[in-house]
Amino acid sequence: MGKDRLGFARWLVADDNPLTARVAVNRLWQMLFGTGLVETADDFGGQGSAPSHPELLDWLAVEFRESGWDVKHLLRLMVTSRAYAQSSRMTAAPARLLARMPRLRLSAEMVRDQALAASGLLTGDLGGPSVKPYQPAGLWRELADVEYRRDKGPALYRRGVYVFWKRTIAPPGLATFDAAGREACSVRETRTNTPLQALNLLNDVTYVEAARVLAQKAMALEGDASRIEWMTRSVLARKPRDAEMRVLLAGLHRHRAHYKKAPEAARKLIGAGESVADARHDPAELAALTAAAGVLLNLDEAITRE
Repeated sequence: MGKDRLGFARWLVADDNPLTARVAVNRLWQMLFGTGLVETADDFGGQGSAPSHPELLDWLAVEFRESGWDVKHLLRLMVTSRAYAQSSRMTAAPARLLARMPRLRLSAEMVRDQALAASGLLTGDLGGPSVKPYQPAGLWRELADVEYRRDKGPALYRRGVYVFWKRTIAPPGLATFDAAGREACSVRETRTNTPLQALNLLNDVTYVEAARVLAQKAMALEGDASRIEWMTRSVLARKPRDAEMRVLLAGLHRHRAHYKKAPEAARKLIGAGESVADARHDPAELAALTAAAGVLLNLDEAITRE
């Protein structure tokens, strides 16, 4: 092989170089299971950890190469496996890597995408330029003396992977959920739980707008219980339990009473975001249901892979 970039690229995928496939497979396993088959995903050298399941790692690496380096095929194989389908509930079984599914909070980009998808706002377009979603006014000007001009229309609702990053000024909504910085390569994600994350989910324009769009769709149904049940299924993929239904209905009634007395607050809430609220709905009613939808989007179950 030549000693240039083409030669290096050919070496990476050569038949006698198993390292590339193993590293790629391990990264994907880490993304889905929280920990790679090789725990030190950033070090496959002599100082790295030995694989916990070496035969599985080798088999997946061979499958990846023989499929033509098909990432979608490999991800589908992993998420349809019995290992991925296991419950995260603790049992008497030993807590080995594959004994149960670890609980993982979704990545920063996935938290945003999940809310947009549940509301129906998420745009499925692939490829194209970066997009600039909602961001606090003046943030760039304070740090870099540059004006931030957010996008409009469907670009606001594209997947988090397309969000524009300015070096040293991470999008605050993603940074709050531990999105990796772009100053250096980061292989293993850091996951923290802070009150700021809950405040972000309840108040950030992205999530308030998603809650309002979700509530607006629920308004097509008759009755508070039917609306709550539909929104819960949309966000959590299950029906609400009886105790949950009672709490959500009580909250809905409190918010309805509040917004009927404060019409300006109702209009401000349902006016968040670029999309326009349906004028056919009573603002107080839509605002109350938006608040209930916001509670659902803020639940631990909504942002955690069980």
